[in-house]
Amino acid sequence: AALADWLAGRGLLAPGEAATRGELLEAIGVREALRDLLAAQSGLEADVEAATTALDAAASRAKLSLHFAAGRAEVAPGAGGVRGAIGRILVEVAAAMADGTWERMKACRATDCRWAFLDEAKNRSRAWCSMQSCGNREKVRAYRERHAH
Repeated sequence: AALADWLAGRGLLAPGEAATRGELLEAIGVREALRDLLAAQSGLEADVEAATTALDAAASRAKLSLHFAAGRAEVAPGAGGVRGAIGRILVEVAAAMADGTWERMKACRATDCRWAFLDEAKNRSRAWCSMQSCGNREKVRAYRERHAH
């Protein structure tokens, strides 16, 4: 129910539609694959090949296809429900990759955090999702390691 509510809250799924256990697992797989791509882009260890394979499979399940109308081209999912919603997310990821926004997306470098964030620093140097939580905690941890007996 949480996945369907989350998707519906973002206009990706009709209110009241349900998600199956299998669709939940597919969505988790897509989320983790996207996190792995962001981790690799942020200089962290990640299995990019497995991530791209998982995203290719999700795009196939969503039946993404190219449509031309009114002088425009757009990619849209042919699948409905949760798979269609996942497809619409993948379309946005592809658009971000095409327009350069994706390059500013990062994965938090904190060892116990997997949040993604948009690095809006001019020099693209941001390392943590939040300086107040992860950044502070990581700096304290590094300080303690440097000053350990």
